[in-house]
Parts: sequence; C-alpha cells; structure tokens
Amino acid sequence: MTKLTATINGRQERLDIEPLETLMDALRNRLHLTGTKEGCREGECGACTVLVDCKPVNACLFAASAVEGRRVETIEGLNDAPAKRLQDAIVAAGGVQCGYCTPGFVVMIIALLRRHPAPDEALIREALSGNICRCTGYAQIVDAVLAVAKANNGQQS
Repeated sequence: MTKLTATINGRQERLDIEPLETLMDALRNRLHLTGTKEGCREGECGACTVLVDCKPVNACLFAASAVEGRRVETIEGLNDAPAKRLQDAIVAAGGVQCGYCTPGFVVMIIALLRRHPAPDEALIREALSGNICRCTGYAQIVDAVLAVAKANNGQQS
C-alpha cells in the first residue's frame, strides 16, 4: 500500500492505495464516490470523467498515485450554481434516459464551460467526442449546452 494525499471535491483526503490502482477505483472503492462510473475501462466511453487540476481525464486509465498533491473534482463535487443550471438544462432538453453516462457528460461540459462560457455547437461537439451515450444520443445534450451557453452569453453582455 502507498499513501496518497489529494484534495478531492474540496476536502483534503489521505488514502492508502495499491501501487497500480486507478483513480476510478480509488474514488469508487475507497471514498465511495460512485458518481464516477465504470464503463469500458479503456478510456473510450467517458463515463469515468473527472477533473484533475481542472482538466478532464478518464479516471479508468489515470493512476491514483498521479493525483498526489493535486485537486480532483468528481460529479459529487460539482454542486455549484453553474453545474445545477447545466443539469437542469440537460433534464429539460430530454438529454437523460438511463443516466449512466450523464455524470461523465456533466463533468466534461463543466470543464468546457469554465474555459469557454459560451461555446458554439462545433466546440461543444468536439468536447463531447470522448463521451458515449447509447440511449439519448447527442442532440438533446448539445441543445442543453447551447441553452446554457446562450444564457451565459446574455450574462456577459
């Protein structure tokens, strides 16, 4: 076992981890942050997306030991007003069916909106290209992000 200290969802955490443990497994099994979903374990589906120092990563491929001294945000930690507006917009647009992929989408979109508060459709689609949804498709999710972007653009005027 190895000791790991990181800030996770705003809290300083100290964990014992296995040398080759993934960030996804540490979050789910050691901290019980189950919003980070296990999908493919190959970095292809985006269900496990979390933010490490504000950058989206596939937690299924990211070594837990690599977050030593860093800041990690999971879906559970994204509970501020922008995240709430985004989640409400996704629901209103019909962008949720089974919901399994939703946390990964929300985390990825929050990362995008922090960099680009009013992205266009092309930028949204590019940002979401690493996230897979087998139920809803992407149109409703893109529509929700465009609605949030439009609202953000209005707030900047």
